[in-house]
Amino acid sequence: MYVDFLKKYLLSSMILIRKAKETDLENLLQVAQTAFIQAFTAGNKPENVKAYLEEAFTLAQFEKEFAHPASTFFVAELEGEIIGYTKVNQVPAQTDIHDPESMEIARLYVLEEHLGSGLGKKLLDTAIDFAKQNRKKYLWLGVWEHNPRAIRFYEKNGLRIFGSHPFPFGDEIQTDYLMRIDF
Repeated sequence: MYVDFLKKYLLSSMILIRKAKETDLENLLQVAQTAFIQAFTAGNKPENVKAYLEEAFTLAQFEKEFAHPASTFFVAELEGEIIGYTKVNQVPAQTDIHDPESMEIARLYVLEEHLGSGLGKKLLDTAIDFAKQNRKKYLWLGVWEHNPRAIRFYEKNGLRIFGSHPFPFGDEIQTDYLMRIDF
């Protein structure tokens, strides 16, 4: 048990989080697709997962999002390999609230083998720090109502549910809880 803790701690200390560069996009896309499949295959119809991947997780879509001046990607690297990322949006790139005093976490994904390592918290803290640097009053995100692990993670880190919104996913309309943390 102690060896596992020590291993995770050492790996965590070796992780670099930085703003993504355009040259990262192909590797980032591969990680994004893999992490999305890992997170959302269970409990969803395969055709809906496939349809969403083909809509939201293409190189053309990532290039468009990366080029948007109100969106910022941060990647987590371990030994030069991307193992997780977060994407934050300011107005007008936000998906729902569109409040200039807020910042949205549009995505926060960690590859399955790195879950529980503290990487998710590092990415969340990066987003929070970036929001504060940009003088935002709060940070918000949407999280699938059937993702209790993610909901617990965000609650443990100070975010609270304040509403919900519909989330089109293939041939379904799912519900995302809206969560926020005030500064």
